[in-house]
Amino acid sequence: MNIPNILPLALGLVIFSFLISSVLIVPFIDILYKIHFTRRVEAPKRGKIPLFDKLHDIKAGTPIGGGVLIIVLVSILFAVIFPLATHLGVYIKTAYNLRWELVVIFFTFISFGLLGLSDDFVKLFVKPSRGILGLWFGLRRRQKFIFQWILAFVIGFIIYNNLGIHILHIPLVARVIDLGFWYVPLSALVIVSFTNAFNITDGLDGLATGLLLICLAAFGIIVAGHLDTPLSLFISLWIGSLFAFLYFNIWPARIIMGDTGALSFGATLAVIGLLTGSIVALVVMGGIFVLEITSSAIQILSWKFRKRPFFPIAPAHNAFLARGWEEPKIVMRAWLLGIMLSIFGLWLSTI
Repeated sequence: MNIPNILPLALGLVIFSFLISSVLIVPFIDILYKIHFTRRVEAPKRGKIPLFDKLHDIKAGTPIGGGVLIIVLVSILFAVIFPLATHLGVYIKTAYNLRWELVVIFFTFISFGLLGLSDDFVKLFVKPSRGILGLWFGLRRRQKFIFQWILAFVIGFIIYNNLGIHILHIPLVARVIDLGFWYVPLSALVIVSFTNAFNITDGLDGLATGLLLICLAAFGIIVAGHLDTPLSLFISLWIGSLFAFLYFNIWPARIIMGDTGALSFGATLAVIGLLTGSIVALVVMGGIFVLEITSSAIQILSWKFRKRPFFPIAPAHNAFLARGWEEPKIVMRAWLLGIMLSIFGLWLSTI
């Protein structure tokens, strides 16, 4: 199956997934309201209100859980359509062991989603604890990191041991480095980094979702060039569902993906970069995510070692918000920059 042959199927699945998701998302939002799965007011009732809460508590009451719908829906649609496609004569081509490739994709997609769901549950229904910067909602940072690293190492080992991926391609200088077993910690680092980068970026309505769609469109082209049928079908179904979600996620959002979606989508995007051998292109195409986590990391280190913030507020999108930029303006400009970075990343993947 070449690119012209897989393109109609991929585009058809985008449309199909979009239509199914569009039909289900409004009743799903109503369910979230009924079970009170909505964002809480995070500002303390007494004392000084942190700048973050001043900027974001306006979103209190918005349903959280869009990630749940997308993960469940994409997984079910793939489970139904993929076997059906093989019976209808679609030639399934992949460079890896088919079974283990699917294990890597859906283990990442679902396991990180479950971790995020537990975090969302604690945020919404468990009494917050007091942290350095005020009230802390959800799982502790150390708890999440430990679970993320465990899952990431498991995924990295499967990619190395069962799929046989152990090289790092560096474009421009045309170098290929055989990392051997060191590929496992590198892949774990990439997964954990993008998991948290995506989670941090998901702070403005439509910001992370739009950037993810841009990255997935670019990776869809790369995957089609690699002739990887299962990954192409998965990305197509994911894109279609994200489009339906984005309609209700742009400002002012009627639904938020929550940590369920943020952790799952960041980790899965990283795995797609690993499976396509495009780690450098992943970092470039996800440049906004990298910027966001870098600014946040600098702020955390500054609090730890200098006992004061390096920026007035982090991550980067909050800094623009604090300067008076309107939320849609920040998001749209981030999307434009994301498009250019994805084009640059696509170019790097071809050389």
